[in-house]
Amino acid sequence: MINTSALREKPTLTGERVHLVPLGPEHTDAYFTAGLDEEVRRLTGTHRHLTYAEAREWCATRAGSTDRLDLAILAPGDGRYLGELSVYAVAAENESAGYRIALSAIEFTGQGLGREATQLVLEYAFERIGLHRVWLHVYAFNMRAIAVYRSCGFSVEGRMRDSLLWEGRRHDELLMGVLRSGFRRT
Repeated sequence: MINTSALREKPTLTGERVHLVPLGPEHTDAYFTAGLDEEVRRLTGTHRHLTYAEAREWCATRAGSTDRLDLAILAPGDGRYLGELSVYAVAAENESAGYRIALSAIEFTGQGLGREATQLVLEYAFERIGLHRVWLHVYAFNMRAIAVYRSCGFSVEGRMRDSLLWEGRRHDELLMGVLRSGFRRT
């Protein structure tokens, strides 16, 4: 059985290069701005632009959400917003949940930030929440993200062909998963 109070607690998790804190109203401007970045939108397959009001509402309601975990990724030194992540679609009866992460700008890729954030949140998901399995979706063209997920223990479990239509081209989406026993912290 999972520890649902670990979802309500909204933890702060700290690594060497990232600081994960509960996503809140103070992150609205950065969260909204990240959604305007065309490359971030392509990598996440996000066609629709959020309005500022929608971004403000989303950030303001995360603390009250008891069935998921939404965290902002910050730089430990200056508190600069680097992105956000979520553990969502928690199925307590199956001890599983979905995971998503989005860095707020391409300039933050290739530095190990996503890897460290993913490792921190997986450690929390397996050890504190008590999950057995965490899954995610990633587009097949996002090779950098796939390599990060593999390094954390995720493996490809399925392929959804032509699931994304982006600028006239169709792209496959991969389903990846990691079990508690396969999680690797590097």
